[in-house]
Amino acid sequence: MAGGTRGNSGKFEAYRKTLSIMTAAKVSLQPVMLELNFKPFPILFTERLTLREIDEEDASEIFFLRSDKEVLRFLDRDPAKSINDAVLWIQMISEGVGNNEYIAWAISLRNERKLIGTISFWNVKKEHYRAEIGYALHPSHQGKGLMQEAMICVLDYGFKTMKLHSVEANVNPDNAASIKLLEKNSFVREGYYRENYYYDGNFLDSAIYSLLAPN
Repeated sequence: MAGGTRGNSGKFEAYRKTLSIMTAAKVSLQPVMLELNFKPFPILFTERLTLREIDEEDASEIFFLRSDKEVLRFLDRDPAKSINDAVLWIQMISEGVGNNEYIAWAISLRNERKLIGTISFWNVKKEHYRAEIGYALHPSHQGKGLMQEAMICVLDYGFKTMKLHSVEANVNPDNAASIKLLEKNSFVREGYYRENYYYDGNFLDSAIYSLLAPN
């Protein structure tokens, strides 16, 4: 699986800027209904994985995920240029999690520290009980069912603990491995946008998948 969803890309930065602008302007479109609390940080476990908080000790691994050509193949964003870029990204993520805006986990093998991937709920629309999922995995760990384990665990947390009603994924339509993973987890395609995403001189299509909370 080259990369994951666009949700785990540089759009985090744009999302944080939008939140800041709305806060500064005291914009209130609808009453906030979904209340999130990530304190203490929820550490999750699967048979083979630990999903933990991302911190600055993960900077080298985050830099790799945000600069490797294979990981970025379908994420359609510029690569990180330095370890400092990774540190700044981690700091931004930590701030957002601390403010209960969204949550991102480091994926590590059980009983090991090294980060091998990330998975997150971001772009949280609290008034609609909806969030976007994003994920990325080191190429050497792809094809082993690890992201499937992580996704099952995180979706369970999202629906049962966060009380989300729906989860969205925004993917490059050519990212067959990511789409296969989503469909394996019962996501359905609910939208297809033609040339709505501009990157590197090209207008690209987007496929939107979603999953509703189980009854």
